[in-house]
Amino acid sequence: MTTYKTKGTCSTRIHYEVVDGNVHNVRFDKGCSGNLQGIAALVEGRSVEEVVALLSGIQCHNGTSCPDQLARALRAEAE
Repeated sequence: MTTYKTKGTCSTRIHYEVVDGNVHNVRFDKGCSGNLQGIAALVEGRSVEEVVALLSGIQCHNGTSCPDQLARALRAEAE
């Protein structure tokens, strides 16, 4: 399980796993619970590349969003 400390969002951390290049078990600390559960369900089992492509650049507050932060976390882990 990887934990990423978010910046500029209502959620404070994102917990997730990458197994064989696919995203699993995404969980956000704090933030809009229903929306974040929806994001977690929608990305479950998708490839890191697909999730990054879908979520990068989505903005809510401060030039970022919870989905964008997940994309940033996945991108940083891949580097």
